[in-house]
Amino acid sequence: MLTVNYFAAAKAARGAETDELDASGLGTDREPTVGDVLDHLGAVHTQGRAAGNTLAQVFGRCTFLLDGTSSRRDAPVASARQLDIMPPFAGG
Repeated sequence: MLTVNYFAAAKAARGAETDELDASGLGTDREPTVGDVLDHLGAVHTQGRAAGNTLAQVFGRCTFLLDGTSSRRDAPVASARQLDIMPPFAGG
């Protein structure tokens, strides 16, 4: 199982802080990737909005951490346990 953690605008658009996802079925003839997870989540969770943007639209501005390591959409997720979705934010 992959734990997906949403932060800031991603959390607002999703309407939840986390999801648990079995990513094994998301790749067709290959190992599933971060992009497969994002495409699935964006297609399933369409009801929420953050500043007028859907979850899928928010993903376009996000940074992704896979088990704490910065990852791109093509990173495989088969052995990963956690995906953090972090839009840009200010403060500190």
